[in-house]
Amino acid sequence: MIFRQYLHFNPVAASYLFGCGGQGKGVVVDPLESEIDFYVEQANAAGMKITHVFDTHLHADHISGGRKLAAKTGAKYVLHRSAETNFSFMGVDDGDEIIAGNVVIRVLHTPGHTPEHISLLVTDISRGEKPWFVLTGHTLMVGDVGRTELASDVEKGASDLFESLGKFLGMDDYIEVYPGAFSGSVCGRALSGKPASSIGFTHIDSRKVCLKSGE
Repeated sequence: MIFRQYLHFNPVAASYLFGCGGQGKGVVVDPLESEIDFYVEQANAAGMKITHVFDTHLHADHISGGRKLAAKTGAKYVLHRSAETNFSFMGVDDGDEIIAGNVVIRVLHTPGHTPEHISLLVTDISRGEKPWFVLTGHTLMVGDVGRTELASDVEKGASDLFESLGKFLGMDDYIEVYPGAFSGSVCGRALSGKPASSIGFTHIDSRKVCLKSGE
């Protein structure tokens, strides 16, 4: 598998390019509009064609480049089917799988930060049958969980987020966690400057946050 994490600082956000080098198929997750040409260059350098572009949710802290990147590359632009938009996209639901060569991407509906939020559980079947890592967007981050008052009622968002975190707590501890934000983002209050972790380490902090919120 080819995997790239890109850290951005204006605004603070993380985006991703990964996929199957052997079959030359890749996906981009949470791209920034200002970096469209960069993702294309990176995919070309890795010998991959971008087949799908995911936004984990409709972003409020920056302008997504998802639709423009998809249009430029001929990829499918993917959101959760419940996303309320005035444009077309490929709608996915909890449990759906997207295939990119030897890479299997399982969609998890993880609302809370926003109602349409998804996370992506990724398996490289050339490596093994078990998942390798999960891209968690702004649901589960290192040191905190996503704010719930930005896109919905704070109490409804908190309740949804608590349920969503349960999907991560059932995962194996070794699974790597790659969030959509890190320290400096407005989407979490106690984010770490470390932009990656693991389920075994990260879920401890997430449970503390939920307990403090009274959930």
